[in-house]
Amino acid sequence: MPRPRLNRKIRHCHCNRFYKPQGIPMSQLKKTSLTFEEMEVLRLKHSEDLDQNQIAKKMNTSQSTVQRILSLAHDKIAKALINGDAIEISE
Repeated sequence: MPRPRLNRKIRHCHCNRFYKPQGIPMSQLKKTSLTFEEMEVLRLKHSEDLDQNQIAKKMNTSQSTVQRILSLAHDKIAKALINGDAIEISE
């Protein structure tokens, strides 16, 4: 049986739900989904310039989990930019 998932703290409202290439209708684009926790880790890392240990404390999780979330978020964003996909922020 897997370990129960911890409730991670997300303190910022991500009101913009989609980012897409300009000039292409949304109906013609593939969507890449980012979770709220992936966006929160990206925000804390790149906007607030925190290290992974500080992020882990703020989000009530471990440093290794932050590393995994950050790596996954970077991969998703890079692929979306390279392929010209829309980025959807969802739960």
